Amino acid sequence: MLSHVMVGSNDIERSQRFYDAVLGTLGVGEPLVNKASSGHTRFFYRHDGSTFSVTEPINGEKATPGNGCTVAFSCKSPEQVRVFHDTALAHGGKSIENPPGLREGSLGPMYLAYVRDPDGNKLCAIYHGSDKDGA
Repeated sequence: MLSHVMVGSNDIERSQRFYDAVLGTLGVGEPLVNKASSGHTRFFYRHDGSTFSVTEPINGEKATPGNGCTVAFSCKSPEQVRVFHDTALAHGGKSIENPPGLREGSLGPMYLAYVRDPDGNKLCAIYHGSDKDGA
């Protein structure tokens, strides 16, 4: 359904360091770097048919996080959720809401963690698992 997700950054080099480390925990490689015709830098991280992008705003205004927006990244285990979370914190992110852990809801058990990147964008690491495998 989705082609890509793009978030804005006010410090593109800081964002690349953050996302290289955090997305690396999911097996994502180096991003494609693109200079827009406007001169603004963009990074495109591609993995398993999905694209996550970070850009300097091309309108020249300050990047701001979307109110009510969350970008969720699929993880393969509860441990990968914890590593994603801890790596985000080690690279300038901020833990928000509850600590990484199991959440029960109408969609079944999920192991997840929420963080904000250095620009304030809300990220979620999520594993849809079952009780028997630690989620």
